[in-house]
Amino acid sequence: MTEDLEIRFHQAMLNLYHAAVELGYRPTYFIQMVNELGGVGAARRLLSTEDIQAGLTRLWKLERLDLSVEAHVLQDPWTALFNDDERQKACERLKAYGYKFGPSD
Repeated sequence: MTEDLEIRFHQAMLNLYHAAVELGYRPTYFIQMVNELGGVGAARRLLSTEDIQAGLTRLWKLERLDLSVEAHVLQDPWTALFNDDERQKACERLKAYGYKFGPSD
């Protein structure tokens, strides 16, 4: 079950890349990580650093934080792939950019 979920998350990360390209943003470092580490590995790598990645800032400027790795890490069913610390870091980063998590935000 987890393997299937990881495969689906990997595809979701590829879809994020293609959606960003359609907006005129080509996150080459991100797609290289996804291809080398897989979707889950790339997400974990991005979340393991204290630095906010330039790609998140770019998506914020494009008003498309919904296309961020951080937003996906916090969505079902993907939350099961990440630990509490990873989900917390994703949440903190998105909050720092004013991301709207739901209708009450």
